[in-house]
Amino acid sequence: MRKKLSWLLILGVLFISMAGCAGVPVREAVKVDSKAPVGKIEGNQFTGIRYPFNVAAPPGWKISTEYPKFMLDLGYEKDGLEESEVFLYNPETQSNAQIDFVAADRYSTFDQEKIEGLTNAVTGEMQDELKQDLGKELKTEVGPMERPTLKGVPYAAKKYVTYTAKGVKREQGWVYAFAEPYQIFILYMILEKEGKNDREALKAILDSFEYIPRK
Repeated sequence: MRKKLSWLLILGVLFISMAGCAGVPVREAVKVDSKAPVGKIEGNQFTGIRYPFNVAAPPGWKISTEYPKFMLDLGYEKDGLEESEVFLYNPETQSNAQIDFVAADRYSTFDQEKIEGLTNAVTGEMQDELKQDLGKELKTEVGPMERPTLKGVPYAAKKYVTYTAKGVKREQGWVYAFAEPYQIFILYMILEKEGKNDREALKAILDSFEYIPRK
């Protein structure tokens, strides 16, 4: 059975890339209360409880701590979806974004150069995964490295690929970021539909994101 697209692909590549960083600990072991609720949603606003971040859904989009079922049809893996903290999506176009936090280990260090290098390292794996899932003849184009501004986050990088599947042009991208003591993953898919501008909506989502470190 072919693998399906999921954040686990990106996570796996990044964890492999981070291997061998052991040395002097740079932080205490991070404790996450997995029994705490993920967060609360009021209107279009999500306020994190398990992890300290906020994000808002733009007009026409919904926000939920449960993944929309259509994401399975788009090729995402159920297990990977269940690991994400929150989902934002346009129910009309099926464009979507998912956010996940992972505690950094005691030894890993981060800077902008490393974040960009690891973000770029995923590109080939993503292209291979897409071809496995959608056919080896699939043509993909790679977008440039970008440095998104996420409030409260010192290091962040964004990369994406574009391709056409089932007659619809898609942009599939990933944001990898770090704010002590968490690695932050934002995965998204934009499906181009006439009269809709989901790229602007994605920008609004990223602009609304805010990491608020606990005191």
